[in-house]
Order: sequence, then structure tokens, then C-alpha cells
Amino acid sequence: MPEIYLLFPEGKCKALTLSYDDGVEQDVRLMQILDQHGLKCTFNINSNLYAPEGTKYPEGQVHRRMTKSQVMALYPDSGHEIAVHAAQHADLTAIPSSSVVWEVIKDKQQLETQFGRIIRGMAYPFGRFSDDVVSALRSCGIAYARTVHSTCQFDIPIDWLRLPATCHHNHPQLMDLARRFAEQKPVFQPWLFYLWGHSYEFEADHNWHVIEEFAEYLGGREDIWYATNIEIYDYVEAWRSLITSADGLRIYNPTCKKLWIRWHQKVYTIEPGQEIKMQ
Repeated sequence: MPEIYLLFPEGKCKALTLSYDDGVEQDVRLMQILDQHGLKCTFNINSNLYAPEGTKYPEGQVHRRMTKSQVMALYPDSGHEIAVHAAQHADLTAIPSSSVVWEVIKDKQQLETQFGRIIRGMAYPFGRFSDDVVSALRSCGIAYARTVHSTCQFDIPIDWLRLPATCHHNHPQLMDLARRFAEQKPVFQPWLFYLWGHSYEFEADHNWHVIEEFAEYLGGREDIWYATNIEIYDYVEAWRSLITSADGLRIYNPTCKKLWIRWHQKVYTIEPGQEIKMQ
């Protein structure tokens, strides 16, 4: 019996997403670069660490958190995602479980109030997590949490609360990976390129050209789905919710999402609530 393979929206077999942390001033320039080339990003924010209004940073300081008013001028209605990064950027492995819950729920609640939407994504502060931390996140309604582990691969995530990335933007193989992603085609399951970092690093390292080259090279391609972290999570989990008959010839989509699949080298679409018979 031929297997059913996931395809992304419009039958695409590749997806690209980015994840950047801390809510710093350099996110303004980063967003301009991403928007220019049609890329989508998830910005992970510490809602207890906004800079006081009117803050003037010393000359040469590169890690410059935005004020709340700057945050609200940049992210809402941008097409990018806002996610949790712990209210005070605490090392979640170094505090009691009750404090982990407070860090996550406080950030989630404040961001939801601020942006007027449900927040379900997260990136671990310092990339640090443990089994206890993961358990706490589940109780907080967090759908996925990004680590700082680089796989240098394009695998679809299995454990969303221990979510790895393809690589950091300073990885020496970044453009080699980008070329492989662009020029080769998945054989079975589709590919996901997941890039992460902090935008202040581009200023600190004097290498804005890295993200400019990456965005220009991979942007604007018809075979890539450009999506935020939560959009990819929701789509993949909807695909994993498909119900099949015993012989695999009937498939029912119980979700609210239109899905694309590949079965026996044919592409099918399944509307929400629809059951189809494979031909």
C-alpha cells in the first residue's frame, strides 16, 4: 500500500521559517530585509524586559531592547508571529517548576493582552530546557518551543517541545545548506529549513550581509512555503490528524485546514471535513 506523504500548501514540498529572540532594535532592519524577499519570522519576546520609554543606550551597546511603544509600532499586523521567551529571560532549568510556570504564563498572558491574540509558541531562554521544563510547558498551553540545537538537516519536527533548528545564521555551512535546500528535491517527506538567531548579532559581528544574502537567495521561490513557526506547526499537526480506512484508500480530514498530500505520486487536496477516496 503506497504511503501518504505530507505536502505543504499549494502542493509545495519545501517550507522556510525563521526565529529571532529578545525584541531588540535591530529587529526593525531584519524585518525590512525579510519583508523585501517574502520571508516569515517568529519573534520571541520577554514582556517584562522592555526598555523604559525614552531609553538612550550608550554608544557602542549592541543589545538594545525595544520599549513597549517601539514593539507595538513594529510587530502588530506585520504578518510575523510573536512568541514567548519567558517574561524575564530566566534560565528555566535553574528555577523551581512553579517559577517556570510563572515565567511562561506571565509572558504568554502579557503578550496576549498586548497583541490581542492567542500566543502558543516559544523559544527557550539560553536554549536551556529539561524534561521537567518541558512538562511545565505542556501545562501552560505551549505548542512548540525552539531549542538552539542545529541539525543541519531539513527534517519535519517530531518533538515540538524540543524543537531543533536547521542552523544558526552564523553557521559556517549556512549558504551550503541554503543551496542544497534550493537545488535538491525531497524524495519522500517534504523539507523544512529553520533558521534562528538574534538580530543584534548582525550589528555586533558586522555581518548584515549574511541575512541579506540568505533572504535574497531563498526568497521569492514558487516551490517554497514561507511561513511562521506556528503556521507550520498547525499545518503539520493537522496532517497528522488525518484519519484513514484500514486499506488506506479513504482519507478523512477532521480539521479546519485544507491539506495537500501525495499518494502514489499523485497530489490530492482534502478540504476541511472532507473524506476522499484515492484513485
